Amino acid sequence: MTEAYEGYQGHTHIRDCVQLDGRSMSLESGRYMETVGRTLSVGCVLAAKLDGYNSTKNDGSKPEDIKFSRRYLDPNRVTYEYHTRKEETEFDTKSGESITAGLKALAAAFNLDFLFGTAPHDYTISRNHYPSEGSSLSLYAAEAAPAVLAINNSRASIPNLIIFNSGIQRFDIYAGPFTRNDQLTASPFVDKFLYIPGIKLSLANAVLASLNNPGAGTRRSLTEEREATEYGLGNIDRRYKQWLRGMDRRHGAEKRTAQNLTLGYVTNDSCPGMGDDTLHAPMPFFDVPDFISSNSPAVSDDTPIDLVFLDFIGSQLIQILNTLQREKVYTMADADLYTSVLTNEVLGIYAQSAWN
Repeated sequence: MTEAYEGYQGHTHIRDCVQLDGRSMSLESGRYMETVGRTLSVGCVLAAKLDGYNSTKNDGSKPEDIKFSRRYLDPNRVTYEYHTRKEETEFDTKSGESITAGLKALAAAFNLDFLFGTAPHDYTISRNHYPSEGSSLSLYAAEAAPAVLAINNSRASIPNLIIFNSGIQRFDIYAGPFTRNDQLTASPFVDKFLYIPGIKLSLANAVLASLNNPGAGTRRSLTEEREATEYGLGNIDRRYKQWLRGMDRRHGAEKRTAQNLTLGYVTNDSCPGMGDDTLHAPMPFFDVPDFISSNSPAVSDDTPIDLVFLDFIGSQLIQILNTLQREKVYTMADADLYTSVLTNEVLGIYAQSAWN
């Protein structure tokens, strides 16, 4: 008897394929709903011809290789209709319409269509330089968070430096209506803002620099700790960004200059044949530091300020703080809550005042 097996496991949000031998295929099919397909194999089209294998043969001959094919599908109705060979009028099913109705009901229940304001232009995580006007990290760290954290805050008159991990932003913001759904999509993490008072500005700036450029041993420890924590939370941005970087470096500028393709994923995997169902030009990609901050306050280097940071990076930041000075050994007990505002609320509050 001939049997085919499909195995499911973790993935790293990229499109990739490799054949370990002639009778197997290992496949990753992107992240979330950005890549889907016709089968249940982790969101991709996977077809295997099992002909040519006779399990009753006992002469020691090697089974014939299986002929695999795969296809990475962009998520849109036209693509789905083409691959299911359905006309527009016959594509919808009662089950699908029921799911859509349920999702709309959930959106209404959580008021996801609530309009905070209108974004004046696109803000992207990695398609624009950081810092820049088009960077969503610049928007969050230099504009939105400082303005929002000062609202009804008794410490607003005290200069501060706010330090974030750049992974706090997960998706781009697009020009136009900015709703509660957009807020939760762009900034989903629920982190608290903590602070340590009386830190000299020069030391606070040194903490940020050291977080991004620690010594070899410290870097290894912090990187391993951060990646383990983020991976445990399902955050595998580091591998995903490496993929985007390679995609752009190969032929990004050349293909974008041609202007005959829309921006999207351009897959370069190890399996034979074409994988991408729709051809694209690679998206621009710019590296961003692991840690970012608000603009440094206009005070002298020896001015005591509030060092504000996220509870998610607290242990890493304090470890660095203790390596840069010897006057005091800081612990998390030295940090107090800076505001009741959480990280996933910042953009909505900011949009209500700045984008209306």
